[in-house]
Amino acid sequence: MKFLDQAKLYVKAGDGGPGCVGFRREKFIEFGGPDGGNGGNGGHVILQATHNLNTLVDYRYKQHFRAKRGVQGMGQNRTGAAGEDIILKVPVGTQVFAEDNETLLYDLTRAGEQFVVARGGEGGLGNAHFKSSTNRAPRKSTPGEPGEEFTIWLRLKLIADVGIIGLPNAGKSTFLATVTSARPKIGNYPFTTINPQLGVAEIDGYEFVIADLPGLIEGAHEGVGLGDRFLGHAERCSVLLHLVDGGMSPKDIAKAYATVRNEITAYGHGLDTKREIIGLNKVDLMSSGDMERKRRVLAELAGVTALPLSGEQGVGITEVLRALAKAIDEVRRENPPPYHADPQSVRETEGLADEDAPPTSKGWSP
Repeated sequence: MKFLDQAKLYVKAGDGGPGCVGFRREKFIEFGGPDGGNGGNGGHVILQATHNLNTLVDYRYKQHFRAKRGVQGMGQNRTGAAGEDIILKVPVGTQVFAEDNETLLYDLTRAGEQFVVARGGEGGLGNAHFKSSTNRAPRKSTPGEPGEEFTIWLRLKLIADVGIIGLPNAGKSTFLATVTSARPKIGNYPFTTINPQLGVAEIDGYEFVIADLPGLIEGAHEGVGLGDRFLGHAERCSVLLHLVDGGMSPKDIAKAYATVRNEITAYGHGLDTKREIIGLNKVDLMSSGDMERKRRVLAELAGVTALPLSGEQGVGITEVLRALAKAIDEVRRENPPPYHADPQSVRETEGLADEDAPPTSKGWSP
């Protein structure tokens, strides 16, 4: 399944049907009078959020959508049928922008939520509508109104409780594969992850959704590497898990942490103020004394103690998950977010994004 988080669409609602000019003609009824019916309303173009999707790939090859027009009115005071609506299904978390790709029109954050992006035109009036005591036989009708038409942008921001950030090869995908059933691509080279991945983790009966984001490098906010394009998916996260590669020297670890934080600050959008938990990954590659020195370096920079772990060996995973669950609960109590990740919907699509991904890393699993 290809991941697509942005799409440009042209939508056209249905025009209203024209009214009818008609007169009642029956045997033995000399003056039947006007009986032209009204035209039907045009169909709407509606966006509907569904938990069964996690990408906008359905709109990669088809971008033009037109709803049906209303049927014209008919004699015997028959109103034309309304045009059929078009319902376009999008993932939960999809934002709708105007043609300038800057003006936010709507944010679909709940499954089943709908937004009428283009309204159909009203049907025209038949001549029966214009009958009066002074105009007994009007021959006037009106055409239907045109339906609205717009060019819009859809932008997907995945809804997750935890967003994993860090430099490439920090072990983000390995961590996700260890604690969830997701199957992200794992390799010993930079930018193994080129698309966000979702998974559901569970600890002590508490479930939450984790998003693995592509790695950041210095200059990402200026488009270097994969840029900061995917950081938008972390905007909806309650907590950030910042993984640092423990296989580096203390000096390089400090630089790695500062690089990612600088890119997050440059990106803005409130991402730099989110609750952050730091994980010192790959502790299986260092001695206890080396690990403590590196943890002190991170504590001096971040002001919080880094949690040691090994995604490959499963060391420290339980402690990290418990810290994440506690932080998520505290953030929700302090400032409940307007949207919530749905573990059940994510579980239904777990492991589908990369069919050729390797099996889950050995070690702890929920």
